[in-house]
Amino acid sequence: MSTTILPLEERVAGAPISWGVCEVPGWGWQYDPATVLDQMSDVGLAATEFGPEDFLPADPDAKADLLATKGLRAVGQFVPVVLHDPGHDPLPEVEQAMEGLVAARASTVVLAAATGQEGYDARPELDEAGWTTLLANLDRLREAAAARGLVATLHPHVGTMVESGGETDRVLAGSSIGLCLDTGHLLIGGGDPVRVAQEQPDRIAHVHLKDVRLEWARKVQAGEATYTEAVAGGMYVPLGDGDVDVAAIVNALEDHGYAGWYVLEQDTILAGEPDGDGPVDDVRTSLYFLLGLAAQRSGVGI
Repeated sequence: MSTTILPLEERVAGAPISWGVCEVPGWGWQYDPATVLDQMSDVGLAATEFGPEDFLPADPDAKADLLATKGLRAVGQFVPVVLHDPGHDPLPEVEQAMEGLVAARASTVVLAAATGQEGYDARPELDEAGWTTLLANLDRLREAAAARGLVATLHPHVGTMVESGGETDRVLAGSSIGLCLDTGHLLIGGGDPVRVAQEQPDRIAHVHLKDVRLEWARKVQAGEATYTEAVAGGMYVPLGDGDVDVAAIVNALEDHGYAGWYVLEQDTILAGEPDGDGPVDDVRTSLYFLLGLAAQRSGVGI
């Protein structure tokens, strides 16, 4: 039985981090949920990820109702959780997140292999026992999500236990979980998001689209700047303005029949309440870039 794939332009979602809303303490000035959701809807996004745990209402039904009033579908939730510690069971934390996802009719659990420390500026080295535990937990969580009608993915993320291209390859080889391809984090971590999109399209179940200034990424890789300093310095830019070959990634996935979401994410740190429109301008630029790719693929001008 064939499955109808929605047009690319109907699979574009937003994320509160593009408005500077982040789970890291002291990250920066934070917008209120109503403003973020209103601007997402006004700019033309179809859906959103939930954002940090305390951003939307904790009650699953209230969370779903709020999104519905804004005309937004729910996509998924970023869930950083410790996966490598044999003495820690991540399942209860993830099950709590899944309750809200199911209530909002979302599709995806976006896991990150948290270090157990705050922030993303440093991480310990994972030993073989840690890897064994992490990979086994990923399979457990994939099965638990599937039992709830959800897709679990692993998000390689700077400052977590799975950051680099080599670590991403190890997850793909050693577990059955799907991949959340974050085009920015993988590049900053020393990986090649274009290669992954071209060589592993069957494993990609969710996409975070970012564009990055390579000069900043190299500073992070060399230890010349922390991740937080690089974000504050402007490492993330609207799609098409940086050094990630976003078009090659999208074309590789679409040519392979990718049916999932593209979540626009340009991580932002706000020193204070912005003058004028603020971060929504960058979101709009990224959306138009992606719509332009969709038009090129269909042969229709915009």
